[in-house]
Amino acid sequence: MNRIILLGRLVKDPEVKVTSNGKTFARFTVAVNRRYVSGEKHDADFIPCKAWGKTAEFVGNYFGKGDRILIEDGTISTGSYEKNGEKRYSVEVLVNGVRFVDQKKKGGNEQEPMKSFGSEVGYDEEIPF
Repeated sequence: MNRIILLGRLVKDPEVKVTSNGKTFARFTVAVNRRYVSGEKHDADFIPCKAWGKTAEFVGNYFGKGDRILIEDGTISTGSYEKNGEKRYSVEVLVNGVRFVDQKKKGGNEQEPMKSFGSEVGYDEEIPF
């Protein structure tokens, strides 16, 4: 079974791109603290991640550098390629599901999702039911 669950912070803003076929993907790195013996310094692993489709759009729209993120459904993907005649290996987490860990602070220009919902139509004015 290949299943990953990670809790960490984004190292930088996610990079969201669209392939030539029109598929959206996002690349981002999550810093995950390792367990440690009491009193010792925290060590972290920096884990490269990739999301596709709606998950990529969600990550790109709602997460940024320093935000805590829970990857609740992911899998390890490995690969290899040659560069300058040298064989290289890659490892990344393919992300299928994420969740918020912290609530966003209110203020500034940040708009809460669904805040404008219903603002175009007044309450009970043009609702047919």
